[in-house]
Amino acid sequence: MSEYSDESWWLATLGRTVVWARLRVREAGTAEVFDSDGKILPYDSEDTARAALMDAEFVELSGLDDDDAQARGFALAELVPPRAGDDAALASLMIQKLPQPH
Repeated sequence: MSEYSDESWWLATLGRTVVWARLRVREAGTAEVFDSDGKILPYDSEDTARAALMDAEFVELSGLDDDDAQARGFALAELVPPRAGDDAALASLMIQKLPQPH
């Protein structure tokens, strides 16, 4: 059984660069954000973690639609969270430079 009850991906963009953050909610109700520096930032609740991400101008990937992505200069299909076997390997993938569209 996982120690996490929920996981979501968040992103901030600058041009064609995507900065990812992963929000995990623990079974106990606390939360943690894995940031683009490879650090795990603890929060007392999911709401606090979400507020911190929004304050840093991150948006939740699952909340984006085609129009939102296009307004940021991307196609929604381009926005795929990074994957790795563990957090150490994931850290180097948390900032992505997407190719220029043709």
